[in-house]
Amino acid sequence: MRRMKRWTALALTAALSAGILCGCGQTETVSILPVCAGSDVTTFDPAYISTTADSTVAGSLYENLMRMTCDTSGATTVVEGMAKNVDVEENLDGTATYTFHLRSARWSDGQSVTADDFVYAWQRLANPLTLSPHAALLSAVQGYDAVRAGGDLSELAVTAKNDSTLQVILSGKYDWFLTGVCTSPATSPLRQDVVQSLKEKAQTATEAAGNEAAPLKWWYDPTILVTNGAYQVSDYQPGKTLDLKHSDHYYGRVGNDGVHLVFADNAEDAWALYDAGEVDFTYALPQAQLEAQISDGQTLTPELSTYTVLFNGQQPPFDDPSVRRALTLAVDRQAIAALAGGTARAAEGLVPYGVPGDGEQDFRTAGGDLLSSAEDDYEENCAQAKKLLADSSYDSRYDLEYLYVDEGPEAEIADALTDQWLSVLGIRVRTRAVTKNELSAALSSGDYCLLGTSMFPLVNDAEGFLSPFAGKSSQNMVHYANGAYDTLLNIIDSASDPAARLACLHDAEVLLLEDAAVCPLYTTSTGWKLREGWSGLCRDARDWFSFAGVSAVSS
Repeated sequence: MRRMKRWTALALTAALSAGILCGCGQTETVSILPVCAGSDVTTFDPAYISTTADSTVAGSLYENLMRMTCDTSGATTVVEGMAKNVDVEENLDGTATYTFHLRSARWSDGQSVTADDFVYAWQRLANPLTLSPHAALLSAVQGYDAVRAGGDLSELAVTAKNDSTLQVILSGKYDWFLTGVCTSPATSPLRQDVVQSLKEKAQTATEAAGNEAAPLKWWYDPTILVTNGAYQVSDYQPGKTLDLKHSDHYYGRVGNDGVHLVFADNAEDAWALYDAGEVDFTYALPQAQLEAQISDGQTLTPELSTYTVLFNGQQPPFDDPSVRRALTLAVDRQAIAALAGGTARAAEGLVPYGVPGDGEQDFRTAGGDLLSSAEDDYEENCAQAKKLLADSSYDSRYDLEYLYVDEGPEAEIADALTDQWLSVLGIRVRTRAVTKNELSAALSSGDYCLLGTSMFPLVNDAEGFLSPFAGKSSQNMVHYANGAYDTLLNIIDSASDPAARLACLHDAEVLLLEDAAVCPLYTTSTGWKLREGWSGLCRDARDWFSFAGVSAVSS
């Protein structure tokens, strides 16, 4: 083995000052940060988080092995959280062993945070019966595939060596494990005894409510949750507000005394709260505000997603790469991006801007435009598309349908896409609007021809966009199969040289798009507003915020 190095509401704003007397006779300022981070929380269970508010709240209540912090410029850095340090050993068989030494931290009821709390949470997350959308975060852990196939949780290579030592064995060298997996709210620790006790309380409460009452979740009353993060829930008014207070048992420094969340169903309502002074932070901004910032020369933050057309490569005619390539070339990305709004830009690859690359240059900048997305290229793209289709297996007897979720500009985009395919190639495609659940079900069952969806990776790394299309991946819903692509991903997973790994990631993206396994359309940027008088906000690229470091700026 080779040892690697050790990782050593308006009246409640910052202006609120309560005269709490200290022992020395001084007064202590109480600061409560009022925020709007979207609509109501949909779950307090880390395994099922799905929105910005979900992730932001989960990340406030629970702390993982690692956590993010920010410098004065807003740049994020991953530092130790529940782990005070971690040893990494690269094994001769290509696996890697991570040994986390936990700090002396406590849950909000005073009990110690132990390695068993992580083992329970990670086994629960990987369990196929849990049906967590974040289970694949643990796909790098040895034994994950066996757990998913057979349900034997002991197969997952996550072990408590003692109360303060957690050992995790990975099936390869995954650069994003510490920064991606060990920082996600979804992989935060949970106490098995607490979850079981709260499940029993929820069942009792459900029975008391009568036969017609819907079953309550174990987190139905978040004020009694036992958490290990910077905050606890002090009050929750569903659909209205959520109050978080600083946890007395949290080991670290917190910049404020609490967070007051006000819920809003859309960006316009959230902005109205900010504009009226009812909150000092709002996200996401309405399109008009974002476009105004662009007009003022402000730089927005790229979002970690790419709106993409997926082809079902298991069904004719999309089992023919020439057909997929023809449809991809016939797309006018500039026109599609214009329909998506002023913060959208034509996709130049599957991986968007903002994903880390080599040093200060991000992955997309280094990779360049792989899709010839410029307006001047469109005429030549169409000519190539017609030739490819003429030489392909396609004929007009195919009955083709494009699925999409009717949100925002997606209906207009669906109509524009099908018009382009008809006018350029003579291919007629029907469009059908479905719900998010129906789209997900179609992907899982393979019962679709084409569909439009946003690709969100679980980690902020180019591999997060590319690995779902590996032949063996359970996330390979397009049924892409290419031995050379799989070989590149295997090299990526075992590469010791960061430069070689990055080169293979670029090669893999090129190959994926040459085969037109997917058709990226556009990427977007986002923004938020924190009122003057506060500083220290952190945002994870995966779209959640940390308020623990936010403090009132002294005047």
